[in-house]
Amino acid sequence: VQLRGPSSGRSPGQLSSRSSGENVFFLVTNFLVTPEQVQDRCPEHPSIPLANCWADEDCPEGETGMHSHGIKTGQCVEFNRTHRTCEIQGWCPVESGTMPMKPLLIQAENFTLFIKNTVTFSKFNFSKSNALDTWDATYFKRCRYDSRYSPYCPVFRIGELVAAAGGVFEDLALLGGAVGIRIHWNCDLDAGGSDCRPHYSFQLQERSYNFRTATHWWKASGVEARSLLKLFGVRFDILVTGQAGKFGLIPTTITLGTGAAWLGVITFFCDLLLLYVDEEAHFYWSTKYEEAKAPKVTTNSEETEPASTPPHMASQVS
Repeated sequence: VQLRGPSSGRSPGQLSSRSSGENVFFLVTNFLVTPEQVQDRCPEHPSIPLANCWADEDCPEGETGMHSHGIKTGQCVEFNRTHRTCEIQGWCPVESGTMPMKPLLIQAENFTLFIKNTVTFSKFNFSKSNALDTWDATYFKRCRYDSRYSPYCPVFRIGELVAAAGGVFEDLALLGGAVGIRIHWNCDLDAGGSDCRPHYSFQLQERSYNFRTATHWWKASGVEARSLLKLFGVRFDILVTGQAGKFGLIPTTITLGTGAAWLGVITFFCDLLLLYVDEEAHFYWSTKYEEAKAPKVTTNSEETEPASTPPHMASQVS
């Protein structure tokens, strides 16, 4: 996976990360910085549940909330002119919950994403790439993916990719989100692999996504400090699936033979059910089988005269 974008103060490489996994990368579109934090005591932020207080009794010492930035010291202190909050022991000053009204890195919409994938079917000793094998070094810089005209140009504009997933880039850029990219191969290898093409589909998985990272250092005074960075952006999850088939005489023969055998077994069980189990079994018996009877023999008690007289019994007439 490779990101490309126009010249700016930050390069695409600085705005992307693959730390989430091998087939996952993250594109930063917005961020919130809390600089120069040190371990100290300070007021909790008013947006934190159970942080607001009127007196020290509202801040039990040693209590830690689920979203708290530290451990309560038991003191209720002034956060600003309008809010009083519980004092905490932790990294101070605490992170502000104030978000920018617009994404700080909205230009990431025009970045392009290059996804190179090679599929291998070891059973058929066949492999193929989704990128065109060309000597033209500028081809992938000027081409864009099109299922009909350029199916082997896996270059996608980020804004168009998010739109294809059913999202609006500006919305995802503000609070983050997740987009799934599925590459599916369906290959008929009887044609030599010429019809083996990648098919892309996109799905919007989440409409909010962020994580925090920090840079630590030591001040000259020997105190540990850090800058906390809360990153918002689009996480891309890439999933590759595929199947391939090829005609083979032996597997085909085995399949046909197995089918014929099952057909005979099914016929036997159908007869068994209809002739011995079904309530209308007598009807099927009479239809399937016909009783054979011997023909009747009739005798006549009267003897008939012979049609002619034997020659030796004839009398001579003079």
